[in-house]
Amino acid sequence: MGSAMTRYGHIGWRVIAVVAFAGTAALAVTLTHVPAHPAEVTLSSNLTQTPCATSGLRAWVGLGTTGSPPGTGQRPQLAAGTTYTLEFTNVSSHACRLYGYPEVTAYANAQIGSAAVDDTSVRAQPVTLEPGATAHSVLRVTGTGRFQPNACQQVTAPELRVMLPDQARPSFVPIDLAACSRKGLAFMSVQPIQPRPGVPGAGFPMP
Repeated sequence: MGSAMTRYGHIGWRVIAVVAFAGTAALAVTLTHVPAHPAEVTLSSNLTQTPCATSGLRAWVGLGTTGSPPGTGQRPQLAAGTTYTLEFTNVSSHACRLYGYPEVTAYANAQIGSAAVDDTSVRAQPVTLEPGATAHSVLRVTGTGRFQPNACQQVTAPELRVMLPDQARPSFVPIDLAACSRKGLAFMSVQPIQPRPGVPGAGFPMP
């Protein structure tokens, strides 16, 4: 009798252990199938969209937050200590994606000095740009005045060369900018592309 009870007791404990294991496994499966956070779903869906091609965008310099560039149609003069916006208008017939930092350099038939440094105070986020819509990136001209003349070797750049993420062809934006021709000196900074126009209806569209 005692041996029978012991045997059935062992069987009972085994049943309990199997049930407990099954419940734990079911809980683990349930937890691994929790839906993704909505922000992550939006991010991943935007990242799968076609990147904006250079040929389908128009890049131009917007109005600075301080100072007043010349009127539309004139070459804007980018002054030291001034913040501007680089505007990107989708002139294609389909929506596309922008994500990350544009590479911005002063240009005159070749790159002048070093590219603008990335301003990480703003987080990069994917931007879906519908036809006709505009997004922007903040460009700050810190200037050449804080460098020794011999170290800077200042020249005037007639263009900005803007290379968008995931593209092999740059855009060129006409400007006047005092730039250091010697590499290694940062005289501009740029933020990631943001999902809205910086200065709607104003600025210097490319011809």
